[in-house]
Amino acid sequence: MSDVSFEKTAVNGIRTALGVGGVIALVVGVLILVWPLKTAAVGTAIIAVYAIATGLVYAGLAIFSKTRGGWARVGFIVLGLLFIAAGIIALVNLTDTTVFLALFVGIFLGITWIVEGVVSLTTLSDAGSKGWTVFFAIISILAGIVLLFSPLYVALLWVFVGASLVVIGIIQVVRAFTFGSGD
Repeated sequence: MSDVSFEKTAVNGIRTALGVGGVIALVVGVLILVWPLKTAAVGTAIIAVYAIATGLVYAGLAIFSKTRGGWARVGFIVLGLLFIAAGIIALVNLTDTTVFLALFVGIFLGITWIVEGVVSLTTLSDAGSKGWTVFFAIISILAGIVLLFSPLYVALLWVFVGASLVVIGIIQVVRAFTFGSGD
């Protein structure tokens, strides 16, 4: 294969990846914006099914493994049963699980943003741009506090994710058509 042919194949592969990724982002973003609760519930259901599948794999490892010792097999069975139970409970209570997952993610992000802001302040002496570092830290801490104390912002964050995915998807699709054209 010549260098030109290889380069053309690589460019086509990148274009395809950009296009597919862009279309997926665009579709998911539109679904979030049009049906935010249903899309969140579908995401939660996917996680629940994944938990059940993971539990079955762990249980299978325990049952069919010839090299594992007794305690490892017991551990895999217990872990498998826990994953399966969690997945089934999540599917049976899909709405409640979706709300719980949204609140959990919101609380996690709020705490993460606060910690990230504090860490930025502690590294201020090493920062190349102290002004931007302080600005980032203040915004990060404030955003974390707002997210922790207002569940409404979790819903707004979900809508923001949907809108961002639409914009990113469109940009990726455009990039797919223009990639490698010398722009």
